[in-house]
Amino acid sequence: AFKPSSYMPADWETDPSFPDTHSWPEFFHMPVLMLMLITLLNDGTLIAIGYDTVQARDTPEKWNIPVLYLVSTVLAGVALISSIVLLDIMLNSWETGAFGGLSYGQITASIYLKVSISDFLTLFSARTNENWFWTTAPAPILLGAGCIALSLSTIIACAWPPSYPDGVYTEGLGRRSPQAMAVYVWLYCIAWWFVQDAAKVGTFYVLKKYNLFGYNDTGKLIMPESALKYIRDHKASDMAKAASKGGH
Repeated sequence: AFKPSSYMPADWETDPSFPDTHSWPEFFHMPVLMLMLITLLNDGTLIAIGYDTVQARDTPEKWNIPVLYLVSTVLAGVALISSIVLLDIMLNSWETGAFGGLSYGQITASIYLKVSISDFLTLFSARTNENWFWTTAPAPILLGAGCIALSLSTIIACAWPPSYPDGVYTEGLGRRSPQAMAVYVWLYCIAWWFVQDAAKVGTFYVLKKYNLFGYNDTGKLIMPESALKYIRDHKASDMAKAASKGGH
């Protein structure tokens, strides 16, 4: 488990370059207010997916629950790993020198921004099913909703005043060096977006190649053996009857 307090410099109380005057918490968590903002800005605008452009499948649509679970797990798993890796990089910033050392408030705001961005980018990956995310352009209403939500999330992450929502120190990314931290988070999320989409495409490739969970048969009409037997036994006579009726 990540214990932020164990990542602090040993001489943090006497180091004049260390920005925080208090000890970091024993475990990391985001303020409830930030989680509510993610729900309001991202999940609310995700409703626009109902007006998105789609490509019709070759077979009728049918829920294949095991496939849905597998693909959603892959997408969510990549997003989770990327969040954990970023959190570890930022908590270690005073040991590695990454970003010049971050305050705990910056780390909180960075994770908020990262989750907000990954949330929407995951949608743009999932919407194209087994294809790459760039193969089908999103509908203008969905693209507009995404731009609005992500712009507001970025502004909030940059301008958040130093405060303690739910007792968690939070500070806007634009209020302390490096001021370009939001840009770094965006680039990080976009890089992982390609990894996430590649994992999705690879998962569908394996599903299709080995027909796992009957993926290739999803939506197809599977006739019972009795129907197949009837066709075999009566095919010749039925075709003869059809031909004779067509001749009149």
